[in-house]
Amino acid sequence: MSDIGEDNRLRTKTDDAGDDIYSEDGSIRADFLALVGAAIADRDVLFLRSHVARLHESELGDLLEAILPDQRSALVRLLGKDFDLTALTEVDEAIRLEIVDQMPNEQIAAAIGDLDSDDAVYILEDLDQKDREEILAKLPFTERVRLRRALDYPEQSAGRRMQTEFVAVPPFWTIGQTIDYMRDEEDLPESFTQIFVIDPTFKLLGTVDLDRILRTKRQVKVETIMRETSYPIPADMDQEEAAQLFEQYDLLSAAVVDENGRLVGVLTIDDVVDVIQEEAEEDIMRLSGVGDEELSDSVAQTSRSRVPWLLVNLFTAFISASVISLFEATIEEVVALAILMPIVAGMGGNAGSQTMTVTVRALATRNLDIHNAWRVARREAGVGLINGVLIGCLVGTVAGLWFHDPNIGGLIATAMLINMFAAAMAGITIPMILDRAGADPAVSSAVFVTAITDTTGFFSFLGLATLWLLH
Repeated sequence: MSDIGEDNRLRTKTDDAGDDIYSEDGSIRADFLALVGAAIADRDVLFLRSHVARLHESELGDLLEAILPDQRSALVRLLGKDFDLTALTEVDEAIRLEIVDQMPNEQIAAAIGDLDSDDAVYILEDLDQKDREEILAKLPFTERVRLRRALDYPEQSAGRRMQTEFVAVPPFWTIGQTIDYMRDEEDLPESFTQIFVIDPTFKLLGTVDLDRILRTKRQVKVETIMRETSYPIPADMDQEEAAQLFEQYDLLSAAVVDENGRLVGVLTIDDVVDVIQEEAEEDIMRLSGVGDEELSDSVAQTSRSRVPWLLVNLFTAFISASVISLFEATIEEVVALAILMPIVAGMGGNAGSQTMTVTVRALATRNLDIHNAWRVARREAGVGLINGVLIGCLVGTVAGLWFHDPNIGGLIATAMLINMFAAAMAGITIPMILDRAGADPAVSSAVFVTAITDTTGFFSFLGLATLWLLH
């Protein structure tokens, strides 16, 4: 009886809160999660349809990520055709595959037919070839052809991200004909801000914004008010480059064309925002050497993605250790060196990471290239020298007072200056060299920058100590 009363209190609290399922910190409310969990356990389909099926796709995606794995499959199974497949575009790839693998292909095909083409492709591209073909075979011919064409484009290209539903009219139509067409035609995109002007071969001629149409008299021809498409996006262009065009020219949508200039789709700002977020997250993850890891990945998957760069880092650590071994006798004579060595290496590593992060981001956004590389390198060299002097003087003073030896202070101050200058130069040159070589600087820069700062720090500190203190 107490369980029923508690459940009723939770229901009342959720209903009183209206549509807001989030707490103040942005996470799903604990009481709502408890309600959903109880409804899944009790197989309360009515509650799930009225409180879960109504959620926006992004809210449903957050809910799927918040509940337990066995609850996800049960929730999808209980909702059946009421489950919004678009929510799968809002979750981690591992969760998406986990849910789709447990759904019958017939259910996926039925739901795919109600999705925008870009969302449908986003879900289909992760399926294995056999399931994908089986689902596509169940779709109407026209829709099947559209999706196949989008799937034929390279991964992470504009063609994969585009929406194949768009409004296109010939240039000789009048504004009145165009308006009537948009009123009467049922197979139009759910929302759009411009129409495209094409010739009989579907070659893109220009675009007309909807506000321009509304301000033009009905008898005027489309060709008189259309403007040439300034920024058509090739279907095989990388999605990150396409996103940069949107950012540079403040676009809301852009035509996607094939190699012959024929209109094949439209890229919209909502998809571009997702691309920008994905690319930014990817760069951040790769800077730490964890690749495309997601929170929903298993222990084995996570370990497998991290081990390769840990092994590379281990190799570079042995190089640093071999440098230290060259000065074993010096360390035995002056024990203070062993205490202060981590400070030199650590500060150099931090300084290198700062420069490297700025450089990798500048390369990713195309703000750093061969034309301004020398100017940026000079700036970073100056920053390295200034910071080296400031931090070196501070550390040198503390070390001199600590060990009551001004020689120790001067030694570590000099080594700090050398290492922070080297760190700044490594932080900018290594990502640029890797980028020119065709490697991803976000993935591989950190290991090499750390190796250089550690090696330089130890060699300069211990080498100077050998010359300064023992001779």
